[in-house]
Order: sequence, then structure tokens, then C-alpha cells
Amino acid sequence: MEKVLEVKELSKQYTKVLAADKVSFDIEKGEIFALIGPNGAGKTTTIRMISTLLTPTSGDAIVAGHSVIKEPEKVRQNITYLPDEAGAYKNMTGKAYLRFMAGLFSTNIDDINRYVERASSICGLGDRLRDKIGSYSRGMTRKLLLARAVMTEPKLAILDEPTSGLDVLNAIEIRKMIKKLAREEGMSFLLSSHNMLEIEFVSDRVGIVAKGHLLVSGRADELKQRYNAANLEEVFERVVKDNEIL
Repeated sequence: MEKVLEVKELSKQYTKVLAADKVSFDIEKGEIFALIGPNGAGKTTTIRMISTLLTPTSGDAIVAGHSVIKEPEKVRQNITYLPDEAGAYKNMTGKAYLRFMAGLFSTNIDDINRYVERASSICGLGDRLRDKIGSYSRGMTRKLLLARAVMTEPKLAILDEPTSGLDVLNAIEIRKMIKKLAREEGMSFLLSSHNMLEIEFVSDRVGIVAKGHLLVSGRADELKQRYNAANLEEVFERVVKDNEIL
């Protein structure tokens, strides 16, 4: 299978803190990989290095054949990053926002129209795209933001807490959107979430991080069997507590 992301012993050393220590994993085309761990485990640092927002101290990550160290601009052309705290311009209509954002990626009117049409279809907001974003619910805004993030058909979509703060129905819709994009379009995803139910439902493989180390990775069913656990939450607890003992 084609590897869209190869993370090779990626490390980040701050003055007194080793935030990520030789983290290695890969993501194949059309795969959804979830990176989970306690607060301060190194997830966000790892994601930001892959997104070219932070420069690694050592190691590398290869995105669609391009190094985050040697070719960060090429990496940025192949990824999208949607952080948990992302927002949209509330005084714009949904459609105007999508057109504005599309214009940041291309000056070609045909490309812009194609991006906007694609995002409009993905978000499923219909006539509400004519309304100002300030009138949207949190769930509607998150759907708009996800559609904006993937409208240019990136090779890798990096999503931090994609359903944070959403009610159950809106969260389910976002998860279905992600799975559909991976299954039907071959888009790859790197997710970070504290919601173990969500991770178990949406991801193909999971990596558990603690104290800057990637401790285990594999399919959720494999990990549950390995740790004799009923669910991913129990796997997470056992892996993290075992690491605390070491």
C-alpha cells in the first residue's frame, strides 16, 4: 500500500523538556490513524511537527514523499490541519467564507468554484450556507470547517479533537463524514481525540503516546485482545499506567 505519511524517530526537545522522543509510525492511503494519550503526552507537539508548525529537533516526517524539514512548503501543499480551537468569520455567510478560503489556495476561478462546490456538498448545510456563520450552531460550524479543510483534496488531513463540544448526533455526522472521505476518496487522516468511543468507531489503527513516547500501535480489536480489555478505554488506561511504573 502507498504510504502517505512516514514518521521517522521524530523528536522535539524544549529547554528542559523532551516533548516527543523518537516517535515513529506511518499512515497508508485511505487510512484513519488516531494518536491518543494523556494531556502533555506529546500528541500536539508531534502533530505540529508533522504540520510544519514546529521544527523537529531530530528525526523527520515524510508526507506524500516530501520531508517536513527539507521541503516544508511541499508538505503544506499536501496536508490540511484543523485544530480544536479553529473558528470561522461570524459576519460572513457560509458560502462567502468557503469562497474566501478557496481564494487562498488558488486564483483560478474554475478551481475556486470547484473547491466551493465540493465543500458545499460535503458539509451538507444546504440553504443555511446563505446565512451568517454567527447564526450557526457549534455542530454546523464544525461541519463547515471540516468541509473547508478537505475541499482541496489534501493527501493527509490532520484533525485535532474533530468533534469536541458537539452533541451526540452532530458528532456521529462528523465521524461519518471522515469515514466516507477515507473510504470513497482515499483521503488519509491523522486524528487526535480524548473520546475513546469515537476513536474506536472511526479509526483503522491507533497509537498511544505517553511522556513523549509512542508506546503501542495497532488496530483497536488487536489492542483489546492483547491487553484483555473490553474496550479501548481500558487499553488506554493499562498502557499508560504500565508506562508510569517503568
